[in-house]
Formats: sequence, C-alpha cells, structure tokens
Amino acid sequence: MNHTTFDEIFDNFTIFAGMDTAQRDLLKQYVIVCECAVDEVIFEQGEPAEFLYVVAEGEVAIQFKPDDGPALVVSRLKEGEVFGWSAAFGSDRYTSGAVCARPSVLLRLRGDDLKMLRENHPETGILVLERLATSVLQRLNNPRYHAQVMAFLEHGLKNGVRPIGG
Repeated sequence: MNHTTFDEIFDNFTIFAGMDTAQRDLLKQYVIVCECAVDEVIFEQGEPAEFLYVVAEGEVAIQFKPDDGPALVVSRLKEGEVFGWSAAFGSDRYTSGAVCARPSVLLRLRGDDLKMLRENHPETGILVLERLATSVLQRLNNPRYHAQVMAFLEHGLKNGVRPIGG
C-alpha cells in the first residue's frame, strides 16, 4: 500500500476538500488510521454503530444479510468513499456489514467525536456534516450503485425475501 498521508487525504477527498489548516488540524485529532487485510471484517450488520469510515486506499465491500438468506454485496467502495453512516446519523446499529475486498487503509471517526466536533466547533462540524451528506447523496444517485441495489431487490423478490422497509 502507498500509505497515503493525512495531507494527501485532506487535499484529495471531497469530504475534506477546502478545509483550512485549523480545521484540518482539529479534525486530525479525531481521525484514526486503520489498516485492513483482505477479507477482514470491519463491522457486522447489527453491531453497535460506533465509527464512520473513509476509504483512503483499497476497496471495501458493503454487505446486507436478509433474515432468510446469504449476505449479498450491495456495493464496493473505493478511495474517498464513505461508509458506516449509521454512526454519523445517530443510529444504534449498523444496517449492513463491511469487509475489506483488498488490502485497505481506512480513516475512522467515532460518531460521538463527530457530535462533539459539531457542538464544540460548529463551523467545522457543520462543514463535515455537509460534506458527508453530499457524499451519501452522490453514492445513492450513482448508476453503479443503482444497478447493485436493483439486483439485490430482484434477488429478494425471486427468493421471497422482503425488500428493505417492506
């Protein structure tokens, strides 16, 4: 792995782009860098939602396991993409699982730290939340993910699995 530096991450990833030095330094206090091997489980569906993640290097597979079927890969995330939204949105549990599809470097931010950042440094906290919301919306509107979600729903309908929220 190339071991991307914090400065490269903050320069290259949309979620951090445009932050001034003080905001970057503040956010760096909360970010933890994690290295993961192929097939390493980052979190399981249903586990307590503690961390928000950004893929700095590598690839992460997001999996959803219906009650009566095998886990299905619903998306594959690459550099700069965000996952573990449940921790940022205040959900108690992750609604899907995450597994490293390739050796990866991840940035991890505790959901509680994001809340503290928002309370104690509103300008930076709001900026991070706005960037997170933009990232989520871009991913949901991406045709690549739309096709994967459609395949997931079709699989569920063919096999008698209720769609999410159904």
